[in-house]
Formats: sequence, structure tokens, C-alpha cells
Amino acid sequence: MVLPSEPEFEQALGELSESIKEFLAANPSYKKAFEVVQVPERVIQFRVVWEDDQGRTQVNRGYRVQFNSALGPYKGGLRLHPSVNLSILKFLGFEQIFKNALTGLSMGGGKGGSDFDPKGKSDNEIRRFCYAFMSELQRHIGADTDVPAGDIGTGAREVAYMFGAYKKLRNEFVGVLTGKGLTWGGSHIRPEATGYGLIYYVEHMIAKACPEYSLNKSETLVAISGSGNVAQYTALKVLELGATPLSLSDSKGTLIAKSTVRGEGFTKEHVEKIAELKLRGGSLESIASEFGSKFEYHAGKRPWTLLPKVHIALPSATQNEVSGEEADALIKAGVRIVAEGSNMGCTPEAIEVFEKSRLAGGPNAVWYAPGKASNCGGVAVSGLEMAQNSQRLNWTQAEVDAKLKKIMADCYEICLDAGSKWSGERKADVLPSLLVGANVGGFIKVADAMRVQGDWW
Repeated sequence: MVLPSEPEFEQALGELSESIKEFLAANPSYKKAFEVVQVPERVIQFRVVWEDDQGRTQVNRGYRVQFNSALGPYKGGLRLHPSVNLSILKFLGFEQIFKNALTGLSMGGGKGGSDFDPKGKSDNEIRRFCYAFMSELQRHIGADTDVPAGDIGTGAREVAYMFGAYKKLRNEFVGVLTGKGLTWGGSHIRPEATGYGLIYYVEHMIAKACPEYSLNKSETLVAISGSGNVAQYTALKVLELGATPLSLSDSKGTLIAKSTVRGEGFTKEHVEKIAELKLRGGSLESIASEFGSKFEYHAGKRPWTLLPKVHIALPSATQNEVSGEEADALIKAGVRIVAEGSNMGCTPEAIEVFEKSRLAGGPNAVWYAPGKASNCGGVAVSGLEMAQNSQRLNWTQAEVDAKLKKIMADCYEICLDAGSKWSGERKADVLPSLLVGANVGGFIKVADAMRVQGDWW
């Protein structure tokens, strides 16, 4: 049977297949697990009919891909964006399986959403859409079955509307969604978690590969893409530690600091102003002039080719946002660490460039971390929110932050250990592949659970 083309999912599947090749050669029985794990346990598709402010009927497609529950309830976000289709959600759900496994928490993998676009909609229209969306989704989710969260287009407002709809429809107050408000079941630092976790992971990479570029030094230059939740809190954590963020971007273009002199990048005030703008649905282009002569706006471009000098690159916008050509440009600019804050942020061509640099070894080698490892902090704190909901507790910010740091440290060690074992023959000065480590480490954990539960034999 010929299946319809699903390019994003096929890319994610191809990456895992290539990464675990050496492991499967040594452990051929796991080939059956790989064959089984790539098929979702369940795919739900439904229509969402809602009314706009003019009283007109609108219809969108709704989805939930419940990919794998071997390690716990399905867990993964709900994306609201015109680009949403089954291929993208299968790719995201597939990645989520192994990302969640790397957190060490009891969570399976799933993803969902709709091709609805919240931009340009009134609060009432978004509320009506969320209630219509949840009227169908509520049949398929639950605190011990499937616990969705926010994602692109699904922020605190949308999560609150969906939770309210679920509560009314099911007459129960349970932790069925994460990313909730602090006063009604949410967790401290959930909004910050993906960005903070990314930096905690990167700190371990820097300590091993290039301690001269510590984030405690203002002369360490950091390129960040995106300007949403992940990018904002990544930049704020970089600033808190003392390094210099040089770029932020959105779908229309990139804002960069003209000077790479230490300390002359974005400030906390700049990032907070951008956060306020994004809440209103604005673009960076609309405020570029307000940032003064030290900054420059580049319409239609991403940051990777715009910076003459950069040490750490953190793609934090969306999938496939770093091309092979842009990867070459980053290497020429002196990048040493590339870690994804977005899911599958680098194209296969970009990953090939970075991995080739790593294999060459030496003092200028680039070390790359895939999003399923480096950005797992967001879902990790979602898992901590689930734990707090189960106990009817609310941990302090310090407690949650400490747990997040431990989860990211453990995730890094899993990737490092598995990468050291399954990256092939390595010279003493060649770093292990974190790409291989993340994929093999996550795959083994999920496959072993599936085997003992009878999903393959």
C-alpha cells in the first residue's frame, strides 16, 4: 500500500533510523521494535465548527495523534497554526515519544492541534473555537489517558479556555491539561521551562567541549532565533548568567545587534518589550526603529548568516530553520555549540555539516544537540505539573527549578553515555554524537517497555 507523502514525519523517522543503525546492527531483535514504534497507536481527526464575530459558520480540522503510551499517558502539545497537518503532528508526536523518555518521567508521546489561526481573531472568537475544539477532544483525553499542553498558537489564554470547556463538559477538575494558571493547578516556571532547560543542557555541553565560552562571560556571543516563549526565556536566562544574546527573529525577519563587542546585545528590557509586542500579535519589524542604531532589522532573513562572530547558536523558532548553507555560515562565524530549542530545528543537510565538523575533531569542532534532548525542559515541567496535580500540591519556584536542572543534567548524561557507546569508533579528541545518544537512549527505554508489555516480541 502506498501511503501519502508525509515529509516532516519521514524526516524525523529517517533521522532516528540513521542514528540507531549501529545499535540495531549489534542488537538485531530491536529491529522489530523500530518497525512497531513508528506506527501511532491511534490517530484522531475531527472537524471543528465555530462561529465568528459576524455570526458566520467557520470550520477547521482538529487532530490528536496518540503515538505511544509505553511509558505513561500520552503527553504533547496542541498546535494552532494554519500549517498544521497530519505529517507535522506525526513528526512532533514521534519526536515527543523519545523526548519524554529522556526526561525520566512517566509520560508517553502524542501531539495534536488544528489548522485554526489565532492571529487576528478576537478573544471571543478564540474562546468559541476552543470550546468547539474541546467538545470533541474531551472524548479522547484524560488525566491518566492523554494530557495535552500548549504549543505554537496555544498559550495561557487558549489553555485556560480549553480547560474551562473540559471542566464543564466532564464535570470534573483534574489535571487534564498542563500550562495552567498558577492559582488553578499550574506549576511555577512552566512558561520559562523550555528556554531555561535549553540553557541548563547547553551549560553541560560547554563545560565539556569549550569552557572558554562559558555563559557567565559577557564576551560569549549567543545567536537565538524566534521571539516567542522559548526564545524569550532562553535570552533572559543567557542575560541572567551574563552572556550576550545577539539576535531574535520572527516569521517576517530578524533583529540583530550590529556590534559583537561584549555586552552590546539585547538587554532584559529589550526582551520584555518584545514579549509585550508578541502578546499583541505584533512583528519585530514594527518596533525595530525603537531599538536604536545599535540594532539592525533584516526583512525575510534568519539570523544564521547575519552574524560575523558567534559562539553558541540556539534555533528556537520552528522546524527546519537552519539549512546546510546557514550551518556553513555559522561555522565560519566561529560557532562551537548548536542546540535546538525548537523541534527538529536543523535540516538533515545542516546536521550533516555539524556532525562532519564534530568528527573532524580539534579545537574548533562544533557540537550539536537535537531538540528531543536539549528542549525537553518544557515537557519535563509539564510532567512535574502532572505530579503536583496528582498530589494536590504546588511546589515552590526554587523546588521546580532544582528538579528541572536535575532532569536536564540526567538527560545530558544519558545522551553522552549512549553517544559514547554507539557513535562508532572515535578518536580521543572527537566528542560523542549527542544526536546518536539522544535517539539511542530514548529508543532503548521505550522499546524495552513496549517489549515487556507485549507490543513486540
